[in-house]
Amino acid sequence: MSLKQKRFILPENEIPHYWYNIQADMKNKPMPPLNPKTKEELKPEDLYPIFAKELCKQELNQTDTWIEIPEAVREMYKYYRSTPLVRAYGLEKALDTPAHIYFKNESVSPIGSHKLNSALAQAYYCKEEGITNVTTETGAGQWGAALSYAAKVFGLEAAVYQVKISYNQKPYRRSIMQTFGATVTASPSMSTRAGKDIITRNPNYQGSLGTAISEAIELAMTTPNCKYTLGSVLSHVTLHQTVIGLEAEKQMAMAGEYPDMVIGCFGGGSNFGGICFPFMRHTILDGKQTRYIAAEPASCPKLTRGKFQYDFGDEAGYTPLLPMFTLGHNFSPANIHAGGLRYHGAGVIVSQLLKDNLMEAVDIQQLESFQAGCLFAQAEGIIPAPESCHAIAAAIREANKCKESGEEKVILFNLSGHGLIDMASYDQYLAGNLMNYELKDEDIQKNLDELKNI
Repeated sequence: MSLKQKRFILPENEIPHYWYNIQADMKNKPMPPLNPKTKEELKPEDLYPIFAKELCKQELNQTDTWIEIPEAVREMYKYYRSTPLVRAYGLEKALDTPAHIYFKNESVSPIGSHKLNSALAQAYYCKEEGITNVTTETGAGQWGAALSYAAKVFGLEAAVYQVKISYNQKPYRRSIMQTFGATVTASPSMSTRAGKDIITRNPNYQGSLGTAISEAIELAMTTPNCKYTLGSVLSHVTLHQTVIGLEAEKQMAMAGEYPDMVIGCFGGGSNFGGICFPFMRHTILDGKQTRYIAAEPASCPKLTRGKFQYDFGDEAGYTPLLPMFTLGHNFSPANIHAGGLRYHGAGVIVSQLLKDNLMEAVDIQQLESFQAGCLFAQAEGIIPAPESCHAIAAAIREANKCKESGEEKVILFNLSGHGLIDMASYDQYLAGNLMNYELKDEDIQKNLDELKNI
């Protein structure tokens, strides 16, 4: 195919039949999650009260390289997969860069983001186990929308705790979840013990993903025939998202190129791992020289300024202890509009890969991210989600370096979702009402010091 072709789409029979489990190929396996009560290595059965059993097995599976995608899930994937790989000629021209820029367009899914890839899988496994109700958390609402739709596909009832600041900033995302039949509650709320405790300590607290996770887990553990589902961070979620990178591998081959760097925005790690891990296996196994760049918000910099240690994945301490880069489960992130990235920690796989220098991380200020999003929209005709703007900003940085050096590098990033339901945030940016947030080192350290007794 001509290199002048702009979009690359796989035929239906080329949609992956298996997810890729990078843990099986890692030379240094992630440290084990711990039971918070016994401090012993977590067993799958320790997670059975919270998650569907098959998801518990996937979470701790470090031996099987390939996990078969259930046929019912793959049939639903066919509604929107493969997603296009796009050569961003417009952006290249706008930047006047010799770099070749590609993006994987996950915004074409029915709910507008990559989140559906795992939501369908998690809902399927819950249904197969005979579960009738599922709960979850959501920040900006992409995951909540995906889970709400997936629950309806498989005949489940869904309850979503949405971070309060995003609940108020993004009312239409809430409407989408309710349209799909889900119950949506602003978090922290008075409907759970965790929420009541948080509101008692801080009545005006606008919430975080860690808070919403606590409430959703509590509801799952106190509701008959109900399980919790998660949109990022955990290993089984990232596993499901590798369908992105597996497709991108084949599509880059169709384009006749191979990426010198792969970029994803970073909240907990699902879309970053989804686009990067299939390529990273060639780095681990074959020594392929590719850079993997996680782009996180400067206001929530767990990879660039956090500490690697065991910490809870939620604010109330309901989850297992996870070995991860963290700002502390009690960290209160600034009220940026990239709600899906306002999370205190990183998944255990990504944390180990960062320790082993197999990937790198950059932090992006809010204003730089929106500037990049507007430039991308004007050049490519797609308004990106505020989260995706961070990946675009990182790609633009790299493309500008190529302009300075004259190098013709190949850049691939994941456009994890569109921003058509986030226009209020663009309104704020265009009106000059958004700001950058600075975190002092002493504030981060003070927060981390509170974790010493874990």
